[in-house]
Amino acid sequence: MSVGKVAFANLGCRVNRVEIDVIASELERAGCEFVGEQDADVIVVNSCAVTGEAEAKTRKAIRHAASLPQVPIVIATGCVATLFGGELEAIGANVRVVRSKAKVSGEVLRELGAPEGGVSDEGAVLDAPSPTGRTRPGIKIQDGCDNRCTYCIVWKARGRSRSVPVEDIVSSVREAVGRGAREVVLTGINIGRFRGEIEGAVRGLPALLEHLLGATDVERLRVTSIEPPDVTDELLRVMASHPERIAPFLHICLQSGSDATLARMGRVYDTAFYRDVVRRSREMVPGLALGTDVIVGFPGETDEEFEDSLAFCREMDFSKMHVFRYSQRPGTPAAEMEQVDARIKAERGRRMRALARTMRLAAARRLVGTEQLVLVQAAGAGVTGGLFDVVVDRDIEPDTFARLTVSSAAADGTLFATMRQDDSVAI
Repeated sequence: MSVGKVAFANLGCRVNRVEIDVIASELERAGCEFVGEQDADVIVVNSCAVTGEAEAKTRKAIRHAASLPQVPIVIATGCVATLFGGELEAIGANVRVVRSKAKVSGEVLRELGAPEGGVSDEGAVLDAPSPTGRTRPGIKIQDGCDNRCTYCIVWKARGRSRSVPVEDIVSSVREAVGRGAREVVLTGINIGRFRGEIEGAVRGLPALLEHLLGATDVERLRVTSIEPPDVTDELLRVMASHPERIAPFLHICLQSGSDATLARMGRVYDTAFYRDVVRRSREMVPGLALGTDVIVGFPGETDEEFEDSLAFCREMDFSKMHVFRYSQRPGTPAAEMEQVDARIKAERGRRMRALARTMRLAAARRLVGTEQLVLVQAAGAGVTGGLFDVVVDRDIEPDTFARLTVSSAAADGTLFATMRQDDSVAI
């Protein structure tokens, strides 16, 4: 029997998605039913403060939820709740701010009048499962950030870098595999800053990857966004040593291909450093696919700086690129700098996205004729280690790995692959 109806509104980064998975998994164990907002008794809004636009979307989502006819309780959590909790509570009498995500599930159950025997004094649900059961679940290994980029407020919202204990990560991976996960995505706010005790010594991300491969039966690990200084030779050697159990993909954050812009952003590298990181990565990890993030229209960005950034991205030849128009984030140094006209930002965004599409198609076409290890996630659809979507034979069983030959590439970079006799594999 359901203890109550709950809905979720999740905004922001991949870490937010992982954290909301944890909350949902806890509430599912406690007996909650998940419904749409119109039918919910409680709505959980997981907020994002990375840009001014993201914060505005958060406030809009909370106002919308609070004004629904059934007058649900609205639980606001996440970065905006941490930074501006009082302002969010003022939106409506039915809005509750819960700054600690570990306490969200307990607060939801209290609002629903559910028995509290399964809730700790700290507000967390006891004996809750990790967010598994999907083919490619995310598992958080690190939170917080010690960088002070001038456009970002996340370091204020999430605090200093801290790592999840190694034994907890191992347990989460084992739990995920036990629930059917074939690939596990390791995620965090600044994942390269992970530090944990492994075999009696404090070690970093490369050692964690090796440890997880030995301590669990996970078939493939994937590393999410990483900062350029954290792409070390040690990390690349570990990836190269396990070409099938560690996905050959790195999303190395760039933000701008102009040294002048990088300096104003407060980034801790220049283009020469980044270029060397990319060179070493491609030399040491055969078949590596590279992704990145780029911001256009950052305060003070001149036409020349933008052209430098565009040219540098073209030189790096990324296979996947997320392009963002700078959005003014109050409370950051960049918000006080000279802003770029909105129409100029829009045009620069259009040109950078056009380059991103061109590079992705070129990378996809280079894969035609090659054999790829594809994780089939649903009937007729899968993903390569390099994060290319693949159309596969619908007869291949979902939630399996398949070695397939790429036959062609669509204009958007989607691959088409042919089935072999030994299509389903164990790795």
